[in-house]
Amino acid sequence: MKKQIGLIIGFLPLFAFSLLAKFLPSGHIGFAGLVAALLSLAVMLTSRPVWPPKLLNASSFILFAVLAVLGFSLGKGDDSWLAAWTGAGVAIIIGVVMLVLIPVIPFTEQYARESVPREEWGSPTFKRVNRGLSVAWGASVVLIGLFRLAAAAARHSSAHTLAQILLGAAVPLIIIVYMLKFTQSYPDRVSRAHA
Repeated sequence: MKKQIGLIIGFLPLFAFSLLAKFLPSGHIGFAGLVAALLSLAVMLTSRPVWPPKLLNASSFILFAVLAVLGFSLGKGDDSWLAAWTGAGVAIIIGVVMLVLIPVIPFTEQYARESVPREEWGSPTFKRVNRGLSVAWGASVVLIGLFRLAAAAARHSSAHTLAQILLGAAVPLIIIVYMLKFTQSYPDRVSRAHA
């Protein structure tokens, strides 16, 4: 679990934005974006090394800064639409960014380097583990976003509150718990398979 703390902290701005977008009154999406952008900046500045910033943190900062600007500059009607859908949609965007960046550098590799000796960074096993973890996390975050979009759609229809809770909170939480366990066990499985 200790190795995963940096990764979990990297997702804090996404969690903060999603919660604020859901629970703040309409017209406050700019504030939610600002809080998430500032959290992303704080995570970037406290991560080691500070430069280059971790891809998850940098892309989160850019995304939430754009949403803050949009939220503060749009009219109330547009802001309500933004609040209703981006709380869920940002997960899809961040998940897609994770997947698109895999050929450049798997985002988990930057976190793994904090606990893996430098001489192992170029090994095929290290690369294979981080590609696999990045694909799994990227796909999971997109899936969470899709479930949260379904929950937002249910909220705007006559769907039951239970469906909203299951789609918007319970299923995403199950996915996150599974991914944390997967992240813990996957490196050892790959290492054993290629030993």
